[in-house]
Amino acid sequence: MKMTKMTLYFALASSVKAFAPASFSKRAVGIARNMASDTDFDDFSSKVSFMFPGQGAQFVGMCSEVAETVPAAKALFDEASEILGYDLLARCKEGPKELLDSTEVSQPAIFVASMAAVEKLRQEEGGEAVDAATCAMGLSLGEYSALCFADAISFADGVKITKARGEAMQAAADAVDSSMVSVIGLSKDVVSEICEAAIEKSGEKIQIANYLCNGNYAVSGSSKACDTVEEIAKPDFKARMTVRLAVAGAFHTDFMAPAVSALEEVLADVEIKKPRIPVISNVDAKPHSDPEVIKKLLATQVTSPVLWENTMASILEKDFERAVELGPGKVTAGILKRTDKKAECSNVEV
Repeated sequence: MKMTKMTLYFALASSVKAFAPASFSKRAVGIARNMASDTDFDDFSSKVSFMFPGQGAQFVGMCSEVAETVPAAKALFDEASEILGYDLLARCKEGPKELLDSTEVSQPAIFVASMAAVEKLRQEEGGEAVDAATCAMGLSLGEYSALCFADAISFADGVKITKARGEAMQAAADAVDSSMVSVIGLSKDVVSEICEAAIEKSGEKIQIANYLCNGNYAVSGSSKACDTVEEIAKPDFKARMTVRLAVAGAFHTDFMAPAVSALEEVLADVEIKKPRIPVISNVDAKPHSDPEVIKKLLATQVTSPVLWENTMASILEKDFERAVELGPGKVTAGILKRTDKKAECSNVEV
């Protein structure tokens, strides 16, 4: 009979138990347990899909009401503030906008706001409403909210990671003059053509970074190349409009490569567990059950395009019944509706 590596390790642990020190046996069993399968969620259910927003969803004044009316949400902000070393709720409520929009502040802010939305749902509709989720997903930064919701990472670690991620991405953005632009009203093939034309005209790099849905793709690149995209998209390619995004730099491209090592360093010190429900990765639009694979994909995600369009297609093709967006804004709900106008989606706003 052919034995898998995991079976072999368990057999080893059993065979040595009577003849070797207990510590050796425990180590063998520990190795076996750490060799987690990454295919446990291949046949996942999208019946009730929980979605979490990403950077750009923040706005001054968010979470003011939820912090006053949901004690568990206020407790999250208090805990996060202790970790961050500043009053996060005050920055969400009062801004100023430039400070809240900065990557190093907005990332932990949106993460905590999203988890506060979970507590709002729990208080208003009960634990059953929270436990109804059959899978989770988050747009870029929102993937950390989804993983925290799925008990793959602790809340405290989520704050630490998003703090470090935000600081590292801010530093990478400060090193090079770069930006992001949403191109509205065109297919991804035409947006790719715009990027090629912008590269030729500006002499600098730009590419699609966020595959959101047909007619809505965000491109990332040097600021000069982004300027060129804004100049040519409407007159030359008939885009409906372009929108410069409120982000610090060219996220989800090689412009963020300097941030990877810093993120890997903090991830190395964080425990990631197998999620209790499937969490779909932005990198490949698939759910993963092996904590080590999840950890590697989180580091890759910083420089890899976000495949949200693929994620929406994946959940809609399965046993999807409804979605719930938790956190500031209605970005992911809007994208879902643009993908399928009949898709049922509710929002838990903060």
